[in-house]
Amino acid sequence: MADVDSEVPPLPPRYRFRDLLLGDQTFQNDDRVQVEFYVNENTFKERLKLFFIKNQRSSLRIRLFNFSLKILTCVLYILRVTLDNPKAANGNQWSLIFWVHRWEPVWAIQVTVALISFLETVLITYLSYKGNIWEQIFQICFILEMINSVPFIITIFWPPLRDIFVPVFLNCWLAKGALENMINDFHRAIQRTHSAMFNQVFILICTLMCLVFTGACGIQHLERAGKQLDLFDSFYFCIVTFSTVGYGDVTPQIWPSQLLVVILICVALVVLPLQFEELAYLWMESQKLGGNYSRHRAQTEKHVVLCVSSLKIDLLMDFLNEFYAHPRLQDYYVVILCPTEIDIQVRRILQIPLWSQRVIYLQGSALKDQDLMRAKMDDAEACFILSSRNEVDRTAADHQTILRAWAAKDFAPNCPLYVQILKPENKFHVKFADHVVCEEEFKYAMLALNCVCPATSTLVTLLVHTSRGQEGQLSPEQWQRIYGRCSGNEVYHIRLCDSKFFGEYDGKSFTYASFHAHKKYGVCLIGVKREDNKSILLNPGPRHIMAGADTCYYINITKEENSAFIFKQEEKHNKGLSVSGLYDAPSRLPVHSIIASMGTVAIDLQNPDPPEESDKLTLPTENGSGSRRPSIAPVLEIADSSAILPCDLLSDQSEDETNQSDEEGSVGSDFVKGYPPNSPYIGSSPTLCHLLPQKAPPCCLRLDKSCPHSSFEDAKAYGFKNKLIIVSAETAGNGLYNFIVPLRAYYRPRKELNPIVLLLDNQPDNHFLEAICCFPMVYFMAGTIDNLDNLLQCGIIYADNLVVVDKESTMSAEEDYMADAKTIVNVQTMFRLFPSLSIITELTHPSNMRFMQFRAKDCYSLALSKLEKIERDKGSNLAFMFRLPFAAGRVFSISMLDTLLYQSFVKDYMIGIARLLLGLDTTPGSGYLCAMKITEEDLWIRTYGRLFQKLCSSSAEIPIGIYRTESHMFSTSESQVSINMQQGEEQRERGESWKEKKAHRNSTTSDQSEHPLLRKKSMQWARRLSRKSTKPSSRAERISQQRLNLYRRSERQELSELVKNRMKHLGLPTVGYDEMNDHQNTLSYVLINPPPDTMLELNDVVYIIRSDPLAHMPEDSQPGQARSTRNRQDFCTETRDETHL
Repeated sequence: MADVDSEVPPLPPRYRFRDLLLGDQTFQNDDRVQVEFYVNENTFKERLKLFFIKNQRSSLRIRLFNFSLKILTCVLYILRVTLDNPKAANGNQWSLIFWVHRWEPVWAIQVTVALISFLETVLITYLSYKGNIWEQIFQICFILEMINSVPFIITIFWPPLRDIFVPVFLNCWLAKGALENMINDFHRAIQRTHSAMFNQVFILICTLMCLVFTGACGIQHLERAGKQLDLFDSFYFCIVTFSTVGYGDVTPQIWPSQLLVVILICVALVVLPLQFEELAYLWMESQKLGGNYSRHRAQTEKHVVLCVSSLKIDLLMDFLNEFYAHPRLQDYYVVILCPTEIDIQVRRILQIPLWSQRVIYLQGSALKDQDLMRAKMDDAEACFILSSRNEVDRTAADHQTILRAWAAKDFAPNCPLYVQILKPENKFHVKFADHVVCEEEFKYAMLALNCVCPATSTLVTLLVHTSRGQEGQLSPEQWQRIYGRCSGNEVYHIRLCDSKFFGEYDGKSFTYASFHAHKKYGVCLIGVKREDNKSILLNPGPRHIMAGADTCYYINITKEENSAFIFKQEEKHNKGLSVSGLYDAPSRLPVHSIIASMGTVAIDLQNPDPPEESDKLTLPTENGSGSRRPSIAPVLEIADSSAILPCDLLSDQSEDETNQSDEEGSVGSDFVKGYPPNSPYIGSSPTLCHLLPQKAPPCCLRLDKSCPHSSFEDAKAYGFKNKLIIVSAETAGNGLYNFIVPLRAYYRPRKELNPIVLLLDNQPDNHFLEAICCFPMVYFMAGTIDNLDNLLQCGIIYADNLVVVDKESTMSAEEDYMADAKTIVNVQTMFRLFPSLSIITELTHPSNMRFMQFRAKDCYSLALSKLEKIERDKGSNLAFMFRLPFAAGRVFSISMLDTLLYQSFVKDYMIGIARLLLGLDTTPGSGYLCAMKITEEDLWIRTYGRLFQKLCSSSAEIPIGIYRTESHMFSTSESQVSINMQQGEEQRERGESWKEKKAHRNSTTSDQSEHPLLRKKSMQWARRLSRKSTKPSSRAERISQQRLNLYRRSERQELSELVKNRMKHLGLPTVGYDEMNDHQNTLSYVLINPPPDTMLELNDVVYIIRSDPLAHMPEDSQPGQARSTRNRQDFCTETRDETHL
């Protein structure tokens, strides 16, 4: 190779310059060959085949022409029969069968058509030839063409045969085949698919028509030698025969026609059942697939598309009940697109007349454009894409949801998307959707707020469910009536300039408008949105001045547009007396807008004009003395900086800095405020939190093991000042980060921060530890709740709340509703071992909440179960609301929040308001949800309306509801209710002595002397609704109940000894274990936006929306504080570590 290369001479310089100017033209002398492709298609045969067969449009025209020829031949045959006058030649009747009278014009047309058909048939046969000529010749269509065309061609050359009979009516079968092919070519040409069901029905109809036409023409012709029937009579005979009626008035007379009838019947018995079988099969398949949503209906009616991977009956009913609860959605259609075959239970539901006319089920995939076209996604008003939360691999379920969302956006970019995602790390993939609900974000934030604001889950669940407040109104229980009535409150919106509620407060402060709207109309104004700002502000504070273009968000039974206003002016008899306030006398109390009727409702207004001289609200003198309690300042129209008291959390930092000698102050000074430097996933909202000055080493986060930095090995050794919050979860998912952030938010007072202990089944990964190591008092421990040693080591006896998160591995079971079995049994065990502990449990199925804190022989629980069934029969969406664990906020299911996504179709602001309430989003100037407890010093306020004024005037806080706890006795059986007073006297004395001992420890129950434990009315109602018979209990039953009561304390002692022995074995002190301080004799419930005249009770917890404390601070102090905070956070300047995607 080296020699060969050396033989090539170099190019002279002059040629190089010439090539640069003129280009290299040496390639023109190269031996190159031009290759032509697809030369086989340039032949004459291929061009004919392309025109007659392959090309869709040209072949469609050819078949249409062929179909017209066949129809023309049939019409000519009918014309020939009509003009024919059969006469036998030489008395031979059989000659009429072989010879007919054919007019010359008719013959000429038939010969022309036959010649064209013959040439076309020969050409098509030649083009379709593939090596076997006999296969082409023996085709039925070829034989029929030859029978109907060759005799006419012969008559051209042999005139005596022009009157010979030719069965031209057989061309109807050729016309049938041409029509089928023509329809197929038509759909190929317009690029649209058609239904196989339509094809089969069309083929069946054509087959029947061809059979009837062939029989009518054949019988008429053969009967020329017999009865000489006309064409109509033979057609009548065929219809009567094929319909199996058989009148017998028209019958064939000669054997050829009778034989033809036999042949036709045999053919019909073979062909028609096959056609009907194919039609039935296609109908069954179409029922599985669900057919199509018609284009005409999509253009004239409104519909939404629901995309799910598997459709369960609970999911379907929740969606339909919530979606159709809104009046303006009654005319909408719901098209369900699901890849699985329809379930039997779902099919039964969709066959109910209420849903059968409005819900359409389509089996198909959202990733196929054909299925999206069947659902008419491009014409839909919205598309809901829901994840399957019962899947074992929730990440895989999210991936399927993401692909469905992408496919829907690609197919119909203008269709609004409502997407439900499970894991927060997958949320940013569907950020383009109009509304996104991340299940784990909402779940953990709600469970976290349940620990500081009791029953937040119940509060939010009731707010996002559509109800008219009619639940429980027929119950004799007072708490059920008021609880059910207040559950009808929802969030609505209206522009200020269009509102009767708030229109008069234009130019007034927000707190002034909120208080006076609640006093006057009973509505609770919670938020506002400026016209030029897309952010919703919850309680922006008194410095926000209302404008006419503002959008107001308020809580009420119904929206203002469905309300009528009836003003009742009160007569003022004592004009000389000064008006001291709105709440001075019972006769002047405002009537709350209780709106529980259908349609338009009336709001009763007693005093629409605000009092002119209501400077202070005072109470009547107590015990006849002249002393009086503090009065309530009025709510100012315009904010006054000196009138608003600073919040505790604003002074929290100053208190910590000044009280260095105090122990709490020194602990609080170790915390700084800033943004967490490490987020476990993309898309988490930045929240200002309490942080450690420096990151804690990962080894220090382990609660049960010592490390070089800490020698503590249990919760007791840490010496926490506040009660623990324990979270039991299977894995440390990224959603658990949203449990910590709300509890460490900057607006939480430092002295009230609770230590958080994560009890995890599996060890957390380094990414999660890196994200939580900057938060103070956050620890983890490996263990499970079914292990008593793990519970004791993590400090359960020092805990105030235990949160049990539903485990992913148990969400799917062979029997759906058994997914919660292990969780329920474990929680029941802890409920028995630690009765003083507040256990907040998450369940997969809401229907399983009836097993929480289960008492097998409690007739009151049985009565509540019957009440739930009654409410469900009435069509209530909140039938489970009267279950005591749900009403008290002790149980929660994420499926209850599915309605949040459904409601956002009508109320596009609901997701944003829910995120602000739960602390998932922090908007500058927007408030946050917190709670305050009513103590004995606060009872002088008396009513909820006066408390509203007190909070608005002093600290600019907006109350939105009450969490109330009442004392109650839950009997173990109905016979126990009727126990003889003398037999239970000794036991009651022991119970009263024990209650006196525990009265100072129970912080959630009121004074036992003021609230009797046994409520006769409740027990009577429970006995009446109980399933048990009313016959008197036998002596054996009474003895067994007495034994149960006598040994109940010994059972508690046994459990107590078990716990204490395990604590001693683990080396833990047993001082903090209080085995008898329980909540078993109390019931709790939530009152959303109660009437202003609702009386406050001791230990009531009031939900309030507190204004943003940073909004009240001077603007020049915020940057300085931020800079100082940044300087104290050494780790905030570090770059963020890798984020888990």
